[in-house]
Amino acid sequence: MQLNETQRSQINTQIQRLIKTDSYYGKIYKELGISGIQSQEDFEALPFSSKDDLRNAYPLGIQAVPDEEVVRIHSSSGTTGKPVIIPYTAKDVDDWAVMFARCYETAGITSKDRIQITPGYGLWTAGIGFQTGCEKLGAMAIPMGPGNTDKQLQMMIDLKSTVITATSSYALLLAEEINKRGLKNQIHLKKGVIGSERWSEKMRSYIRKELGIELYDIYGLTEIYGPGIGINCEKENGIHYWDDYIYIEIIDPKTGKPVPDGEEGEIVITTLVKEGAPLIRFRTHDISRIIPEKCSCGSSYPRIDIIRGRSDDMFKVHGVNMFPSQIEDLLQNVDGVASEYTVTLAHDDEKNRDIMILTVEAEGRVNFETTAQKIKELFKSRIGVTPKVTVVPVETLPRSEKKTKRVTDYRDA
Repeated sequence: MQLNETQRSQINTQIQRLIKTDSYYGKIYKELGISGIQSQEDFEALPFSSKDDLRNAYPLGIQAVPDEEVVRIHSSSGTTGKPVIIPYTAKDVDDWAVMFARCYETAGITSKDRIQITPGYGLWTAGIGFQTGCEKLGAMAIPMGPGNTDKQLQMMIDLKSTVITATSSYALLLAEEINKRGLKNQIHLKKGVIGSERWSEKMRSYIRKELGIELYDIYGLTEIYGPGIGINCEKENGIHYWDDYIYIEIIDPKTGKPVPDGEEGEIVITTLVKEGAPLIRFRTHDISRIIPEKCSCGSSYPRIDIIRGRSDDMFKVHGVNMFPSQIEDLLQNVDGVASEYTVTLAHDDEKNRDIMILTVEAEGRVNFETTAQKIKELFKSRIGVTPKVTVVPVETLPRSEKKTKRVTDYRDA
């Protein structure tokens, strides 16, 4: 996907903004003698930006406007180091709301809908993003936030919510509770807008069936506004993204070189009009590909494929590289196995070898011992590693109101 003239001009404006405000990236560009781009080649020669940069610039080193223009900040969780703080101007907040409303519209949601918002509020970008988009659309926002499942279900029934917004983990928990309590005929949900984490096809099918709703994948990250920069349409063939606000390229995560459209790699995002904290060539670590063909839905907005995983989610056992997405793809071929699983990695000091323990949930109708053996054989034939497999009943593994932690690695502890 090549830059068009408008996007090239917008990126030059962003570079000038950064240099003028002497921000973290402005200093880098000055040192490198970068003042703008004239071509695609110039753009692809620009340095990448990364989460490490944002941590190095903590707290507000990436701010590219005077303090009096900043109306809000958001932040990442900071679970893997210093949190990342992103300042927003009033225009940034409004642009984000416009994009989010566009996501709702793409999902067929209108001002007549009642949208129950379960993602977290506060410094995290999720809850407030879903809400401001809802208000921009003119729909009724029900700002529940996470947790308190009894209250969630009460409001869902009493207020006749038609749309649920959630992480896939919490949508699964709600679907299981509705099923367990026999409430399906009392809810009015028609659609679900799900974001924040990758989810397997088995989880998607269960949520869709148990809640009786259409599901939409929303895309975004704290550093680039938040959720709302893209969503899939009713054709369920990739995620449309808003190329009047962001430019996406796909690179080889090892070489950093752009790959041809249609080829899988790491998503790199450039913000075209963001004021508070413009980011140019930001490495997301999300793995996907650009879908070059126009969507049959008729939208002119370009598409990326669903997120396959993250380049930094990879773990290695016995010299074999693995991703959670591979495990999910494999497990969905085993009869009776549900969507939930965990991986525990440890080191056996006596035998001086790594151990991979895979715990999966399965329906009571299947033999757990036979199922565990099937999973071991599949792993050995397809991945080349044989894990220790434990099969447990459905709903044994912990459920999360936010993101589910799939892999725990004790080898470096």
